Amino acid sequence: MNIVSIQSAVAYGHVGNSCAVFPLQRLGHNAWPVNTVNFSNHTEYPSWRGPRLTAQQVGDVLEGLEFVYPQVDMVLTGYLGSADLAEVIVGAVNRIKAANPAAQWVCDPVIGNAAVGSFVDDDIPGVFIDVAIPVADAITPNQWELALLTGRELSTLEATVDAARSLKPRSLITSVHTGDGTTIGMLDISPEAAWYVETPRLGDNVVGAGDLAAAMYTALRDETPKARLEHLAGTLFDMIAAAEDGLTGLPLVAEQDLIVQPRSRFEARRL
Repeated sequence: MNIVSIQSAVAYGHVGNSCAVFPLQRLGHNAWPVNTVNFSNHTEYPSWRGPRLTAQQVGDVLEGLEFVYPQVDMVLTGYLGSADLAEVIVGAVNRIKAANPAAQWVCDPVIGNAAVGSFVDDDIPGVFIDVAIPVADAITPNQWELALLTGRELSTLEATVDAARSLKPRSLITSVHTGDGTTIGMLDISPEAAWYVETPRLGDNVVGAGDLAAAMYTALRDETPKARLEHLAGTLFDMIAAAEDGLTGLPLVAEQDLIVQPRSRFEARRL
């Protein structure tokens, strides 16, 4: 597949495109990154430097890519940086789909997580709800983001599945809290079925794990939901287990074989 990935980028560490592009390539796809920010490092460090690209600048890059729009199979988006960027992305996606009606958009509505709360501007959740998600073909929020986007309390798997389907028929819920703190789950939801997998919980929040999950969900779209979810769960568990600490992030290069073939195996079940 040819995948346009519109996300943040950092010089050091693995978040956004700096987390997504290599796994997309390692899984055999062409990844064409369009960056929304160009930071020295991710923002959970005490300091960082670098520019947020304007919507006009991102739009210029996307406009320059129009000659390959007929070849684009997937669009993956993550951290926006600004609300007006959503309109630019929606416009580009519409033009891509006009050039190739089979193209799809996987939208990761990056807002925050249960460990740190929101790390985006206050208007970003509304932009996802009103502008981006209605046009997307699939979404990949974590459970905390899903609760915020739907205004629902998500204390059960059934409630989480219902909330996801109220936004989009197809979704990956990248982290589902199971209540006891020793395990964590993921959901792969489609109109036909919902599949759930659970793994032991390892340590604290690991920066970039959600970005890796969204990228792999996009790259593995041709696998069955059960196989895709089991592949995702194994890779994420093994990567997080191999991480030095949550702040440094995932060892994508050193442990790159885990992207293709995880060591751990977790059985997904249909709900």
